[in-house]
Amino acid sequence: MVSHRSGRRDLVLYDRDDPDACDADIPLTDDEAEALADILGASLMLSQLAGLRDQAAGLLTEQVPISAGSPFVGRTLGDTKTRTRTGASIVAVLRNREVLASPGPEFRFAAGDVVVVVGTRSGLDGVGGILANDDPAG
Repeated sequence: MVSHRSGRRDLVLYDRDDPDACDADIPLTDDEAEALADILGASLMLSQLAGLRDQAAGLLTEQVPISAGSPFVGRTLGDTKTRTRTGASIVAVLRNREVLASPGPEFRFAAGDVVVVVGTRSGLDGVGGILANDDPAG
């Protein structure tokens, strides 16, 4: 995450093969930046992640499991279009006791993954519905 002197904050993703090349620059609101910093800086205590919230802006953090029946098993995060469709952000994926922070659009889901989402209640519900096949069309 980059904090600018102006107060603007961006999540910046760099190319693995060329660390000087920026793959994506995602502007964050103050509330999103604070929630993301809390998640990425937190210990791996999943109970704390489940209860994390930003009370002032109504942002919530929730864990959404990817079941074997999800239409997105084996597909990419970009295929879900969750941020566009819900306004909520997938900020990490928990897989086999490992935290995969800031997954890019090319990240492929596997059955048993747990997705960490930041957003409003309706956004979180929307992501849950998309990943559970309640709303696969988009």
